[in-house]
Amino acid sequence: MSDTPSPAIEALLAQMTLSEKIGQLTMLAAGFSVTGPVVGGDVSQSVREGRAGSLLNVFGPGAVREIQRVALEESRLKIPLLLGFDVVHGHRTVFPIPLGEAASFDPALWEETARVAAREAAADGVALTFAPMLDIARDPRWGRVAEGAGEDPLVVALYARAKVRGFQGSNLDDPDRLAATAKHLVAYGAASAGRDYASTDVSERTLRETYLPPFEAALEEDCACIMPAFSDLSGVPMTANGALLDGWLRGEMGFRGVVVSDYNAVAELIPHGVAADLAEAASLALRAGVDIDMMSGGAYETGLPEALRRGLVTVDDIDRSVRRVLALKERLGLFRDPWRALARGDRGAGPQVSSHRALARSAAARSVVLLSQRDPAILPLGDRAMRIAVLGPLAEAPTDMMGSWSGAGEAEESVTILRALRAARPDCEVVYARGVGIDQSEPDGFEPALALARGADLVILALGESRAMTGEAASRTGLDLPGDQTNFARAVLALGRPTVALLAAGRPLAVPWLFDRAGAVLAIWFGGTEAGSGLADVLTGRVSPSGRLPITWPRAVGQVPIFFGERPGGRPPSDQHYTSKYIDLSPDPQFPFGHGLSYGRVVRENLRAEPAAAREGETVLVSLDLRNEGTHTAEETVFLFSRKPVARVARARFELQGFARVSLAPGQRTRCTIPLPVSALAFPGPDLVRSVERGEYELLVGPSADPAGLLRARIRVEDGAS
Repeated sequence: MSDTPSPAIEALLAQMTLSEKIGQLTMLAAGFSVTGPVVGGDVSQSVREGRAGSLLNVFGPGAVREIQRVALEESRLKIPLLLGFDVVHGHRTVFPIPLGEAASFDPALWEETARVAAREAAADGVALTFAPMLDIARDPRWGRVAEGAGEDPLVVALYARAKVRGFQGSNLDDPDRLAATAKHLVAYGAASAGRDYASTDVSERTLRETYLPPFEAALEEDCACIMPAFSDLSGVPMTANGALLDGWLRGEMGFRGVVVSDYNAVAELIPHGVAADLAEAASLALRAGVDIDMMSGGAYETGLPEALRRGLVTVDDIDRSVRRVLALKERLGLFRDPWRALARGDRGAGPQVSSHRALARSAAARSVVLLSQRDPAILPLGDRAMRIAVLGPLAEAPTDMMGSWSGAGEAEESVTILRALRAARPDCEVVYARGVGIDQSEPDGFEPALALARGADLVILALGESRAMTGEAASRTGLDLPGDQTNFARAVLALGRPTVALLAAGRPLAVPWLFDRAGAVLAIWFGGTEAGSGLADVLTGRVSPSGRLPITWPRAVGQVPIFFGERPGGRPPSDQHYTSKYIDLSPDPQFPFGHGLSYGRVVRENLRAEPAAAREGETVLVSLDLRNEGTHTAEETVFLFSRKPVARVARARFELQGFARVSLAPGQRTRCTIPLPVSALAFPGPDLVRSVERGEYELLVGPSADPAGLLRARIRVEDGAS
């Protein structure tokens, strides 16, 4: 993106009044209902008067054509509107929540689902999405853990690249693409006590090691927009953090796009305690680099004129942001074609919708993580006809299956677990009882469901959270099953029938008793429009389970935050008394990062790293043999970690450097190779400058971050570039 504004933008800027300039920096929300947006008179009047340059929650041909007509025919300068919507994990077709989709460890899938979401949203008139969310999340109490790709900076960085490419493509003026917004800069996922909107306090080292790399990746893919976090960072609210927004983002990283505030975040500088009124709040945000004020009760509209009068901002400050907003509209092709993909008119085309749903089904299946299987014969379901009792509050829950931020998805189009199982196994008698609510007891108690379970050959128990219990403003103090589900599940398990438990949630749930007693337990997250179909494919063996945990799964809430990339400390956990551990519970997680079982049985051996000595600029090839000794296909994910035993600063126990996915038929063997560029070993030194430290490195390869399952090799990084 050029630093030089186009002549057309400069000519337009010269014609604008102060009110019209500030209008371009103001984003208003249209009314919204379940069936779609409603354009209200107040918003239309603001557009007519040039006091709103962008809108939230307007989509669909009728609403978009009408509001753009107002902007193009009834406003003085005829500037098209920028229409934004939360296209987070799908638009009409809803894909698994980001945490679930991350479990596929497949950047190509992440990119493809974003491309489909962009096409559907663009056909509804949307030009800007507020995604991807790139917050590293290591505390599952935080509800927004559901919206991101987990705990690891490399995984989230790869997710960032894939999603930005999928949304934006190579050209933003492609009418099938959306401008992406990387959010929330920065460290929002480190909220105190896992409580949404709470303060964060991280060191400069942690910021550069952990929280900034995903945003760097998004910027390298030319992400169009950035959204600051609601929270403060070490006392400085991100909406007013000039050191990061203007210094790091625009200065160090060279970002030339648009910074858009989160909802009401500019006005919230007042309760943060850094601004006395809207004029001060508006000036702090604008001077920090926030170009668009999203729904802050007129913070820019009323605050900036007063800030000008007080000398808190200048007209040049305002003009700079207006240029950026107009440049984004120009990049999107809105001046040339304000209707973009809306003119295509193929929103309901059958083949297109069919292919999108097929992709959603595949994504749902690949998000499923087989966490445990105590009974080796219980999955996949055998071929014999049987009586299956499907129980629990998430078995027939179409709305919940879509998860939070489900875009324009419709619940009636969502495939439930019950319906999918009946379709997948018409030879079986599939009976159903809810048994218990998500967060309350059923009026008739457990008994009707228990009666079905007693007479069943197999019980499928669908437990978990409602979608409203995850996402924004949905933090929890506990990680147990809500309501009376624990007692219900214990009652079902006490019957002794073969039982498969399904956990539908937007976070890991600490239920160790369930893993000890159920025949198998699967994390199914919220799988989207085709959640039930994708799950049925896994249960029946049509698809082998391939999901792996992108986040560490705790045994108890008292362990959080918990993540594999901890530093060992001077007294790492051991059998000795005075070491870093608990007196009442193992410090080890229930399941480590990367964990996930398959229907196959994979043996890993013969690890090699070649060359054993390398220089920066060279690539080490890390390879091992894999063979499937099981009787079912195995979908294996191999993780490559590194460790610097002796370094200039204390390093994490393991640092993820890459991964590879391999499918192995029964009896098949293959050689799996993961390239490791020596430059990938770069790390911030004592001066926080990222470089490759010379010396010995240990490479660890295996199915998860569990040290017991890792093969090990050593390499040496030598001085000098190749």
